[in-house]
Amino acid sequence: MITVKPEYMTYGEMAETQRRNWYSEAAAAYDRARPRYPRSICDRAVQLANLSKGDRIVEIGCGPAIATPTFAEMGLKITAIEPSKGQWAIARQKCEPYDQVEVINNTFESWQAEAIEKEERFDAVLATTSFHWLSPDTRCEKIASLLPQHGSLILLWNTPPVPSYQIYQKMEPVYQAIAPHLANYADGDSHQENLDEIAQSAIDSGYFGNLQTAQMMLELDYSIDDYLALLSTLSPYIGLEQEQCDRLFTALRQVLEKGVGNTFPTSFLSALHVMQKL
Repeated sequence: MITVKPEYMTYGEMAETQRRNWYSEAAAAYDRARPRYPRSICDRAVQLANLSKGDRIVEIGCGPAIATPTFAEMGLKITAIEPSKGQWAIARQKCEPYDQVEVINNTFESWQAEAIEKEERFDAVLATTSFHWLSPDTRCEKIASLLPQHGSLILLWNTPPVPSYQIYQKMEPVYQAIAPHLANYADGDSHQENLDEIAQSAIDSGYFGNLQTAQMMLELDYSIDDYLALLSTLSPYIGLEQEQCDRLFTALRQVLEKGVGNTFPTSFLSALHVMQKL
């Protein structure tokens, strides 16, 4: 089996307007098809970050509130930041039952500058599969500015669910014919290596220390419709021209219907990195 190291985009590669609209059209599919964070990982994050009911946290890139309700149910006061208007609208609706949650439609960088002017401080900053979107040159400094000494940075990740390599091999000729740059297979181990490097970069910044980790591999069954919806939320697919994307998804559907069946298993890595401000 040949695997590749996955690439992670950053908002630094995009103009401001593009950053705010990147996930908007995929917002409903994102909420429908992206896996949820396991409660045990979330509980471990709160434990390692020494958080208690009533503590204040910032969530960077909450998306359609995939993780936000879980942490709200623990009694945490959450300021959730989401630049995509489509994602923000879903998140705001889902968080209506929680009086202690505020969902803000803004980029983290713009919001952080305002928060610093107001001298706001938080007990922890949580990035839910979003830390890689921030500029590597400034993200640690900006996050650290919101925290007291020993305040926590929590990096929570769900990697994209992937089918078995045997199923991928059935799809690979389609990728080679229509979108060769997407003809790759990134398993849990390759994602783990990449995520560990990202976490280590935060330690290397000099703003954080005491790195603690947890991870688990999980399985999730997808229908063909839901799997294609999942793919439509991944950045390399969002970046495709519409005609190319339509051809790719039509061909993938045909291959899966013929060779796999309507439902098939996938696996994904749920990972956690927690560190404290020095």
